[in-house]
Amino acid sequence: MAYELTEMKKAGIGLIGFGIFFTFLGIVLFFDRGLLALGNIFSLAGVAILLGWRSTWALFTNRANYKGTASFLLGLFFIFVRWPIVGIILQIYGCFFLFSGFWSSIKLFLYHIPVVGWIIQFISPP
Repeated sequence: MAYELTEMKKAGIGLIGFGIFFTFLGIVLFFDRGLLALGNIFSLAGVAILLGWRSTWALFTNRANYKGTASFLLGLFFIFVRWPIVGIILQIYGCFFLFSGFWSSIKLFLYHIPVVGWIIQFISPP
């Protein structure tokens, strides 16, 4: 694999996985605020550990990413003020906008996961 996975990066990926799981569980259980907030906390901590604190700060404060950052933080605010559907929609938009530069790296990483990589190669060849 082209990327070296240290123990810190593995922990970051695990936290992101927990964040996705709790967010999914929060959506399935009729947009439960607590689970959605917990998912956000795990995801943000995982991204910070995976990329590093400075890179995460640079990602969120980059002038080109202001739209995604504002959308993500506004979505987090709406989750906390009990409008979880609007909050999730804003956060999904913000995540796609913020992490649009990482799609090629994410796709390359997913190719190396045994079952997921086979499915992705079957659906869309590289």
